[in-house]
Amino acid sequence: MNLADTIRSIPDYPKPGIVFRDITTLLGNARAFRRAVDELVQPWAGGKIDKVAGIEARGFILGGAVAHQLSAGFVPIRKKGKLPHETVSIVYSLEYGVDEMEMHRDAILPGERVILVDDLIATGGTAVAAVTLIRSLGAVVEAACFIVDLPDLGGADRLRGMEVPVRTLIEFEGH
Repeated sequence: MNLADTIRSIPDYPKPGIVFRDITTLLGNARAFRRAVDELVQPWAGGKIDKVAGIEARGFILGGAVAHQLSAGFVPIRKKGKLPHETVSIVYSLEYGVDEMEMHRDAILPGERVILVDDLIATGGTAVAAVTLIRSLGAVVEAACFIVDLPDLGGADRLRGMEVPVRTLIEFEGH
């Protein structure tokens, strides 16, 4: 099975010239979903990972499955205002402006080993901010994992520049 074949490509969404890579078709295919999670987990199977942090929203789906496979805790990284307890937050730049995300202050302890998970890495703005947020609590980001990489946009390279190993399963050209 070629995982790339299970991802729907939607031209001109959300704006002309963009090809949206929709992983909901992969998630709906039981064999593809299982294989993607197994491949994301493989380098750390049997190792010591304390937490898996998932970026809202598709990172929750993947991150929860990865955390389960690694017998690790799961930490949601959410948009501002969605978490009920004391939080730490970060403002970061996007292609079209700024955004803010947060996580519970007590979700990750200093020295814990964390893997960051999301569905896709493009320019890397959100992932870089998430790594910065996790590190602000004293944790070690062991890796960042994504199903899809859009290497032309440079996000994976930005993470590698922060000394974060990056694991991706599929690459698509363009944006």
